[in-house]
Amino acid sequence: MNTKKKKNYSEEAPSGYEQDMTKNQEINENTSDENEKTDKVADSSDIEKEASMPISWEEKFNDINDSHLRLMAEFDNYRKRTLREKVDLIKSGGESVLTNLLPVVDDFERALGNIRQTEDIEAVIQGIELIYTKFISCLSQQGVKVIETKDQPFNTELYEAVALIPAPDENAKGKILDCIQTGYTLYDKVIRHAKVVVGE
Repeated sequence: MNTKKKKNYSEEAPSGYEQDMTKNQEINENTSDENEKTDKVADSSDIEKEASMPISWEEKFNDINDSHLRLMAEFDNYRKRTLREKVDLIKSGGESVLTNLLPVVDDFERALGNIRQTEDIEAVIQGIELIYTKFISCLSQQGVKVIETKDQPFNTELYEAVALIPAPDENAKGKILDCIQTGYTLYDKVIRHAKVVVGE
């Protein structure tokens, strides 16, 4: 009796085990099928969304137009700022020149005060010469130089002839005999031509 029961249990056990395995396989297959279906649905919905979004040329135009307007505004601000800085530079550029000239003005004031009190003409002349030398030194520091005229050949780029007189000798022909008004250059650029008398 016991052997028969054991045999029956042994025969029934594999059948129950096989049923559980087939159920698990069916569940796995169903879930995999459902996953594939949801993936396909998601892919198709993405494609439909992309297809349903038409290319808006108006939006692209507005974006390009906005960027262009912003660029123009930035450039206009840059141009205004540059002009303002240039004007400020021109206004303050003469500051150093004026600062260097102020000591010369002080010397002139002292000289004028002494002229009224002194009777020594030679001392007054020496004082004026010193002030003139100091003034020319200040100009040279700013790049201003006197145009040399003595015995120089006439050059229209540097000189302006105000008179022609007969030359005292052959070597003086075409050369400067006298300077009526001193000329100046600023960093090799003529800012005032020298007015001269030329021999012919």
